[in-house]
Amino acid sequence: MTFPALARTVHRHLDVDGVRVFYRESLPERADAPVLLLLHGFPSASHQFRRLIDVLGARYRLIAPDYPGFGHTEAPAGFTYSFDRLADITEGFVRKLGLTRFVMYVFDFGAPVGFRLAERHPEWIAGLVVQNGNLYEEGLSAGARDFIALRPDRSGAEDTVRDLLTLPGTRGQYETGVADPELVAPDGWTLDQHFLDLPGRKEAQVALAFDYHTNVERYPAWQEWLRTHTPPTLIAWGANDPFFPEPGARAYLRDLPGAELHVLDTGHFALEDRLPEIAPLVAGFLERVWDRGPR
Repeated sequence: MTFPALARTVHRHLDVDGVRVFYRESLPERADAPVLLLLHGFPSASHQFRRLIDVLGARYRLIAPDYPGFGHTEAPAGFTYSFDRLADITEGFVRKLGLTRFVMYVFDFGAPVGFRLAERHPEWIAGLVVQNGNLYEEGLSAGARDFIALRPDRSGAEDTVRDLLTLPGTRGQYETGVADPELVAPDGWTLDQHFLDLPGRKEAQVALAFDYHTNVERYPAWQEWLRTHTPPTLIAWGANDPFFPEPGARAYLRDLPGAELHVLDTGHFALEDRLPEIAPLVAGFLERVWDRGPR
């Protein structure tokens, strides 16, 4: 009996401007394997990609860092938590690894982090995999709009954010909109909550929540970036996402009419129950786009 090859994955740290960045990296069989940079979402970390790395990492080089304020990454006291700073650290991480070209997988917070990188270094981007990573006004639910409108000087705003950082709030992000919740392992939200409960982590998330409006303000610039650079793009979207509903996926086609779109009957964390559908899509996409253009 022949079994499919599973990834060998290393777990390392890199120092980037005083931040001890934790990351997972698969060790593919080929030295020249296509590279996929995996940018995680809220309130998770690189562990959300563990199964995808297991399935694809023997054939492709998959790299997944934890941002400051997330997972195993350690940021110094006084670190400023903003999306610009998350992008700064991610940019420094990419440079330290010596990456010069990769396909970028953006999910949730990974979209505003990743598109800041894309603006700064369009030459790095060989293609995009977009999974519930929103760049459009119509991709914001009413609840998401209310959340983004929160400001620190508004009465009760911080309490509203902190309510989302509880175990019921974290678990709800995994299970809402999922057709069969039994397919979603509890490990993800349990580990997320462990990290959220570490000293200083909730304060970091509150700061990022109040900074989220800066991402919406940059949507027009990022849409223009898509029209200008027209990267090959695969979109795999959980249609029942309570934050970023299906119109956000379809909106990409205005700027990237050649994008490949797959809408799935699931929620925000689509990889949790739809890995069997998404992994082959990602593998096929990497095979098609990697040899386009100079490396």
